[in-house]
Amino acid sequence: MAGTLFVVATPIGNLEDITFRAVRVLREVAVVAAEDTRRTGLMLHHFGISVPLISLHEHNEGQRAEMLIGRLNRGESVALVSDAGTPAISDPGAKLVGAAVAAGIRVEPVPGASAVMAALSAAGVEGEGFTFLAFPPVKSKDRKAWFDRYVAARALGPVVFFEAPHRVLRTLEELVVLSNDQLIVFRELTKLHETVYRGTAAEILRGLAVVAGEFTLVAPQIVEDLSARDRPSDDQVVAMFGQITDKKSRAAARDVADATGLSANEVYEIVRRAKN
Repeated sequence: MAGTLFVVATPIGNLEDITFRAVRVLREVAVVAAEDTRRTGLMLHHFGISVPLISLHEHNEGQRAEMLIGRLNRGESVALVSDAGTPAISDPGAKLVGAAVAAGIRVEPVPGASAVMAALSAAGVEGEGFTFLAFPPVKSKDRKAWFDRYVAARALGPVVFFEAPHRVLRTLEELVVLSNDQLIVFRELTKLHETVYRGTAAEILRGLAVVAGEFTLVAPQIVEDLSARDRPSDDQVVAMFGQITDKKSRAAARDVADATGLSANEVYEIVRRAKN
């Protein structure tokens, strides 16, 4: 019988954030596949866990996946961890998980700490759902496409993304040019020097005292200001209303309202005045 591949979330900073289940699983597996064996080794030592470690990072994941699938097929269970947080989310692991699924091996998530969810929970932004955009690319063409996605996504809900310390200033400078909207920037989430910056990109740039550590950025949803939208003329409203012939007046007024940004009552009143 094949073993199980456990995808184990580990703390993003504060070691107290590990779950009881994660500790148990890490103790029971045959091997832990880790992005950085030294960092994971220190964590395991802290919890008194003595399990063999094998490196699995972006440069060797394909090769390691084949070997680990062999061990899983022989009945051994494997824990997959990244340096911090949940594996396979802007971290290595997706290839191994995909290979395990293709081989018919059970994959079991062991959820826990996530910088994305931690940032969203403390940002104080509203929205139904959110978009996670990982890290902005480095190459100019890819970066432009990424910012286009960023702008489009903010019309649908909050956007969360990561940035490296050596690139965060560049990204904030580009956001200054892009818009004057509010941002929430978290530095070193759950760690000793955790810091939160709130304001426009320009304000955060001025207040960013330490450019070190891991950064998680949250951009609230952009809610369209209907008052700033080009208001249709009364004649346009009446013409749109008159084109809807298969519905009662109130239903037609709601359709016109949805298309123009006016309220249904405003549409109905404009049409009533025109008839009189």
